[in-house]
Amino acid sequence: MPDTPFYEVNEAIVLSGGVDLNTCMQCGMCAAVCPWREVNGEFIVRRMIRLGQMGLEGNEVEDILYGCTTCNKCVINCPRGVDIIGIMRAIRTMTAEMGGTPDTLRAVIGSCDSNGNPWGEKREKRTDWMKGLDVPAYTENTEYLLSVCCTSCYDSRSRNIARSLVKLLTQAGVSFGVIGAEENCCGESLRKTGDESGFMKLAEANIGLFNGRGVRKIIVTSPHCYHTYTKEYPEIGGEWEVVHHSQLLAQLVADGKLKVPAALAKKVAYHDPCYLGRHSEIFDEPRAVLAAAGVEAVEMPREKRFSLCCGGGGGRVWMETPAEKRFSVLRVNEAVNAGAKILATACPYCVSLLEDSRKTENLEDKLEVLDLAEVLLRSMEGETVR
Repeated sequence: MPDTPFYEVNEAIVLSGGVDLNTCMQCGMCAAVCPWREVNGEFIVRRMIRLGQMGLEGNEVEDILYGCTTCNKCVINCPRGVDIIGIMRAIRTMTAEMGGTPDTLRAVIGSCDSNGNPWGEKREKRTDWMKGLDVPAYTENTEYLLSVCCTSCYDSRSRNIARSLVKLLTQAGVSFGVIGAEENCCGESLRKTGDESGFMKLAEANIGLFNGRGVRKIIVTSPHCYHTYTKEYPEIGGEWEVVHHSQLLAQLVADGKLKVPAALAKKVAYHDPCYLGRHSEIFDEPRAVLAAAGVEAVEMPREKRFSLCCGGGGGRVWMETPAEKRFSVLRVNEAVNAGAKILATACPYCVSLLEDSRKTENLEDKLEVLDLAEVLLRSMEGETVR
């Protein structure tokens, strides 16, 4: 390592959004809590920041540069409050501008540009999840826009999250509606992987669409959408009252608009999604929903602010991770060891990765992975929700 850093690269990272790059004092508190240490992964956040400070190569390898899941655990553990995620984004933005985005993410970016979603599916299929349901269209007289995550629009497993939520909202008499195929992905994965221009294109289209339709309140099914709509869209003109579905369900239960006739009476472990918990500090409402369902709550070793990341954030949900390096494998085994029969969560990404690991670990007869809406609906209907 040379005695003199390449300050031009250092300055470029700062200008690309990594404003806290040189605030880091290399104490190692970030690396100590990074989930990659659980699986001996190649990504070491402290080393990556140091390379950025020195303006050196060594972080451009795909599994290193795009290893960060933006789980925020390092940030809450940093004694200086360094915006580590901003630094990761900045380095990725520079890489994207030089054409170094991995092929897997190129496909996601291309699909968002041409189809408005990261799944490589046609725009008009965005409403396929509604088939067989009476889902109202959003009008100026509707209270809430239901903004369904792309994953729950296109992924066959995740669609049941949106369908279950619609049934619950209908039973509670909530005034809600959907816009449909005109809506775009919120763009969170694009921003986290460095495609700032792609993110801005999607964001500006959504803001124009929502404001043009007179949207005032939004229900979201994804913590990533929640974070994007509440923390990032306001900077560019998108300001609404946004509620995650776990928050609204908890309120509906508290108000007596959703009543559970009998307890589900199953042992349930709750997995705190990074973007709902650490990023947005929403911990109590999901647990209130589970309590209303009458489940027997069991605790896993890492919960709330110290919950274990599922591995899907920061664009990782679109990338392949070897089984032995998956955080979600650790999580489903933790749930089983805690005696849980259901592993509940409140994020489509988490459901997808935990469900996949449940299968690869051959735990299908021991554990179910369900969203909170699915758990609550099951308790209300007294039957299995698939």
